[in-house]
Amino acid sequence: MKNQSQPKRNRLRSTLLTGLLVVAGSAYMLNQAADSPGDKNPKLSLVVNNTPINREGTHITSFAPVVKRVAPSVVNVFTTSSPKQIDPRQMPLLNDPLFRRFFGENPGRGQPELRAPKQYGLGSGVLVSRDGYILTNHHVVENADEIKVALINGSEEQYTAKVIGTDPKTEVAVLKIEGEDFPFVELGDSENIEVGDLVLAVGNPFGVGQTVTMGMISALGRGRAGLNLDYQDFIQTDAAINPGNSGGALIDAEGRLIGLNTFIVSRSGGSEGIGFAIPINLARSVMEKLVKHGHVIRGYLGVWMQDITPALAKQFDLKDPQGVVVTDVVPRSPAEKAGFKPGDIITEYMGKPVRDGRHLKFQVGDTDPDVTVPVTIRRGSETKKLEVTLTELSGSETASAAQPSPRDTNETLKGVTVGDISSQVRRQLGLPRDLQGALVTDIDPDSASYEAGLREGDVILEINRKRVTDAEEAVDLSEQVEEETVLLRIWSRGGYRYVVVDERTAK
Repeated sequence: MKNQSQPKRNRLRSTLLTGLLVVAGSAYMLNQAADSPGDKNPKLSLVVNNTPINREGTHITSFAPVVKRVAPSVVNVFTTSSPKQIDPRQMPLLNDPLFRRFFGENPGRGQPELRAPKQYGLGSGVLVSRDGYILTNHHVVENADEIKVALINGSEEQYTAKVIGTDPKTEVAVLKIEGEDFPFVELGDSENIEVGDLVLAVGNPFGVGQTVTMGMISALGRGRAGLNLDYQDFIQTDAAINPGNSGGALIDAEGRLIGLNTFIVSRSGGSEGIGFAIPINLARSVMEKLVKHGHVIRGYLGVWMQDITPALAKQFDLKDPQGVVVTDVVPRSPAEKAGFKPGDIITEYMGKPVRDGRHLKFQVGDTDPDVTVPVTIRRGSETKKLEVTLTELSGSETASAAQPSPRDTNETLKGVTVGDISSQVRRQLGLPRDLQGALVTDIDPDSASYEAGLREGDVILEINRKRVTDAEEAVDLSEQVEEETVLLRIWSRGGYRYVVVDERTAK
């Protein structure tokens, strides 16, 4: 490592793909809600069957009995959005030089605004209660001014639906139609499903009418970058899902709802065998909160965290790369009050193992505020149990899933130049006022540190768990390292993260 003011020393650089996580929930702002969601103490009456399906390999020749029982509960959702007003002067044609040559410089002035055509949408939904509550996707009803629901009962009877609430951070929306004795589907338990289970997808693809396709559960716990969803724990299936299936039902072999079909990965725009559904346990939790409160209330812990990679597991002397490492603790948060510290490994939450950051977010977000929960951590060679009382996640407390490293990389300190953080640099990079460390000012693209993700502008906060306050201290600590691997704690792109530099990966 090299201090930029001391050219004779080796260089140190740091790259970060941040994994911001102020744990628990994702901030939820209610997009649409019923006029008075709290009036008359609305109650949600659901039928839930948690029994695992029969996996003894019984030969199945037909799903017709299951389809007959489930199909009436899957509805078509039609939406209408109001047209937008268009200023004629903003139309591309009117700004064309040739057009303006003949019609003047302001051809649209004095003309009435033009009305764009109405926009119509089509999706699916699932009746989950006898009194007309419907689960669907947020994007199906987003910005809709009018929503009609058609039951598939031969008469194509339509009802005007009211939006009870939507949660754009999970893609869940809840509708309500007035009436009694509607056909509804029994809910399953998405914690009991397994890869290889047979499933049916029911919906209205491309508007052709209700369609049933069969496949299996291909994977569990899937996430997808670019969806702008704070909570991603999708069921992946190869059952054919196409446009119009959104919000439809994913059914197990016994006719229970285990997921809401949401999106596909496709190069053609149609089904290519990779579809994703929201687990019913998540959708049910969101639905119950929307019905009860009119919005989603989530617990807030207050830590930044990062998934455990094999390289980090080795540095923290862990047998398995499971759990999450706390990269920083939010001041005055429940986590700080409970005694969490950077470097803690969270292994259990409320007695249940923590698989990764996304899993912990679900667990914390699904916990009510003001509830005290036990959290098991590993700190060094010790195992501790902390008691933390959660608060409510507000809109100002950003919570996003911990982002994985671009690869499972290891890092070291050759080829990195560091400098002190000046006031001007702090303003330019938007660094927190109290952030202290060594600023990475230059890094060799062929170095192990660069390969691990360290970049200019990152701030090194710790080297092998020892605090770094300035560039000179960073250089001194780097010269004391005898191993080929170095554990760094850094600030990068607005968040805290651990990185492992392994000199053996240098080009």
